[in-house]
Amino acid sequence: MDQDATRSNRPYVEFAGVCKSYDGRSMVVTDLDLEVRKGEFLTLLGPSGSGKTTCLMMLAGFETPTKGVIRIGGRSVQALPPRKRGIGMVFQNYALFPHMTVGRNLAFPLEVRGIGKTEQRERVRRALRLVRLQGLEDRNPGQLSGGQQQRVAIARALVFEPGLVLMDEPLGALDRQLREEMQYEIRRIHQSLGVTIVYVTHDQEEAMVLSDRVAVLRGGQVEQVAEPEALYEEPQRSFVARFIGENNRLHGRVASVKDDICKVETGDEVIRALRVADLREGDETTLSIRPERVAVQPEPGLYSNELDASIEDMTFLGDHLRIRLGVCGGTDFIAKIPNVVGHGAVLEGDRIRIGWTPTDCRALNVDDEKDA
Repeated sequence: MDQDATRSNRPYVEFAGVCKSYDGRSMVVTDLDLEVRKGEFLTLLGPSGSGKTTCLMMLAGFETPTKGVIRIGGRSVQALPPRKRGIGMVFQNYALFPHMTVGRNLAFPLEVRGIGKTEQRERVRRALRLVRLQGLEDRNPGQLSGGQQQRVAIARALVFEPGLVLMDEPLGALDRQLREEMQYEIRRIHQSLGVTIVYVTHDQEEAMVLSDRVAVLRGGQVEQVAEPEALYEEPQRSFVARFIGENNRLHGRVASVKDDICKVETGDEVIRALRVADLREGDETTLSIRPERVAVQPEPGLYSNELDASIEDMTFLGDHLRIRLGVCGGTDFIAKIPNVVGHGAVLEGDRIRIGWTPTDCRALNVDDEKDA
């Protein structure tokens, strides 16, 4: 499979028009078209109920598409049972055999594939070295920490050298610090092996840290697929802008459009923004501005967008201050300023000026404003 996909430059994993319904009426996944490149780390990101785990289960073979085709290495896997798809799986609950040692847990997938004892031992040693658990092969899972158990689960998914590894919320049961450590471990392992990984999470930060590309799902459909930086800096839809990072939203109506910049009337203000959606004069729009792109007390005339604001409250967050502002009739507009000498020049209750560039303000459609 791998060689065929490489020679033809086809995507290694492909969902083509895939739909899934459990009751024959409501769709959990609708008309999914998605490609994963060979060696890529692609994350399916979305809120609960967005269909991301269902997509993973269909790819693994544990669920059958209602419609459409799933291909691995250019070949349909519709008729292949899970054990014949050559896929490694990592679950949130580890799914280790408690009565087996670490070494036996890792050897099990090799045994069922008929690999000899000598080769088994060598592969188990390599897998444990990869996840930095050398010397623990004789311990039982119950003698390991949560992070160590998850490393064993990852090693077991990799020990038979699959072309594709699927991970379903693998870090969800770990505390924050351990979860962050494991994120970098998974990234290191991926970079070391170059194996194709499809990863499921609802944690946007996790997706940003790990992924080559992220597919944002909502209601069983893909909203946008892009590299993490592009998703953050260039969201194509309001839902993506809201779901990826903190984001200010202002609602208004397009007054005029010239090239890629539109003027938007919101309350008593006119704001210039980068037109992302296909907007025309008179259309309603949602403006999206990241808090860190909002300048507080800028030099007069520095920005083409400058507004009056009132400081509602300020929160100290170590390396920066989070300022909640009253802007355009609302009181939930956020700006972030670095914690540097002189930040005390603005105080709660002050009337100030804020500003930003048109290219940092994106004019999006409003047709997806409802929550997922």
